[in-house]
Amino acid sequence: MSEQQPDSHGPDDLGRPFDASDATDEFDRIVAEESDRDPDLAVIEAGSRTLRAHGGAPREEQVPAVPADPEVAKALQEVEQELAGRWGETKLEPSVSRIAALMDVLGEPQRAYPSIHITGTNGKTSTARMVEALLNAFDLRTGRYTSPHVQSITERISLDGAPISAERFVETYHDIKPYVEMVDAAEEYRLSFFEVLTGMAYAAFADAPVDAAVVEVGMGGSWDATNVIDGAVAVITPISLDHTDRLGSTPAEIAQEKGGVIKQGATVILAQQPVDAAQVLLKKAVEVDATVAREGMEFGVVSREVAVGGQMLTLRGVGGEYDGIFLPLYGAHMAHNAAVALAAVEAFFGVGGEHARELDADTVRRAFASVTSPGRMEVVRRSPTVVLDAAHNPAGARVTAEAVTEAFGFSRLIGVVGASEGKDVKGVFEAFEPIFAEVVVTENTSHRAISADELAAIAVEVFGPDRVQVEPRLDDALEAAITLAEEEAEYGGAGVLVTGSVITVGEARLLLKRG
Repeated sequence: MSEQQPDSHGPDDLGRPFDASDATDEFDRIVAEESDRDPDLAVIEAGSRTLRAHGGAPREEQVPAVPADPEVAKALQEVEQELAGRWGETKLEPSVSRIAALMDVLGEPQRAYPSIHITGTNGKTSTARMVEALLNAFDLRTGRYTSPHVQSITERISLDGAPISAERFVETYHDIKPYVEMVDAAEEYRLSFFEVLTGMAYAAFADAPVDAAVVEVGMGGSWDATNVIDGAVAVITPISLDHTDRLGSTPAEIAQEKGGVIKQGATVILAQQPVDAAQVLLKKAVEVDATVAREGMEFGVVSREVAVGGQMLTLRGVGGEYDGIFLPLYGAHMAHNAAVALAAVEAFFGVGGEHARELDADTVRRAFASVTSPGRMEVVRRSPTVVLDAAHNPAGARVTAEAVTEAFGFSRLIGVVGASEGKDVKGVFEAFEPIFAEVVVTENTSHRAISADELAAIAVEVFGPDRVQVEPRLDDALEAAITLAEEEAEYGGAGVLVTGSVITVGEARLLLKRG
């Protein structure tokens, strides 16, 4: 195992901004129609009703920087410090009693608008951003609540496709703070970091006011803090093993928890699932008389073609077929997320149920063409190409590995991996082993980060000592990976993938895009 740092490129080279003119790579591999649908799902009806069809673009979001006004920056930092003094997102007491109490004293702000509630294991944030883009394009004012953030805590609460300002974030916190303290005093445990943020989001949406809220669960579903809304549309993205200590050790057990977002009479948009998870979710839908639309049956990806800067799609929604859709994101998984998002918005507008029609195709095309998803298959540098992706579990790593191979075809790919405690790191490494020539293990600044040395010991089991390099500092790891990528004689075909954690990706994004 090498621990020597390669020759440095220096901070100017590392911080070189991304040149958009470089985004002209040619791709000529055509992806065949998706056909890996598990046939067993075709016979899982379980007596559920099935959703069947009869017969202005949002602004591009920029990840917010540190506020220019030092007073605002200081106030935001103070709020973050107060929030950090509460239970973190990984310390949970499975109950919605505290958040329900907060909603009660705030006057039930979450009832002021209809909601689309999104759970699952992977793809939640990207799907939420696509749903938001579609709703914005149809002239609805939206609120979006997602987690975790890539660079700034304000990203978690968005209005009309953009994170709320630091000033508004601080104001919202101080507006609800007296009520938070009231609940703290009455409950056995204080409200957690995530519960307070959820209360802030719901209050900000009501104050705006929004026409629709797009809400991503933090973890699970039944007892997640977000689950005090009555989502008219419940979206369940693919379920796989993650947070097994909290949610269960099988897809079926995890589905039981995540199925808690399915409310009485709601419409359920079900992404492709393991059969045992699908059975649990369909049974839940039957119990609450929910209507179900299943990917691969009522809606799905008809065709996909790799294109410059993304992919061209034909999607089948519950109301009809939509062709000529350009999605500026890479990978089959993003195409499936797009199909799920489209079906969710159709359901929100009553397409396929009350209304035998489809959405305006041109508006759908404009919306998808505007979608961004920072830290998800995001190119932030060229020569060599550096891609960021927040995959942090084996299932996410597998789809990322497939997407990178499909979209870029690197002759030499170097991985930079920093992970958090409690994750199946070996499974992540195994997913990336076929595509990484070498891996540089590192650590982010989170208190939950696995040390570089501990990560290296796991990496050596998978890659062998000669393909593993240790760089505890992330900036050193990035420089080392770029140098390793450029050791290829024709380094124009080399690349770097930074992955393993949203926090690692966010910190790398700051380093690579500054200046």
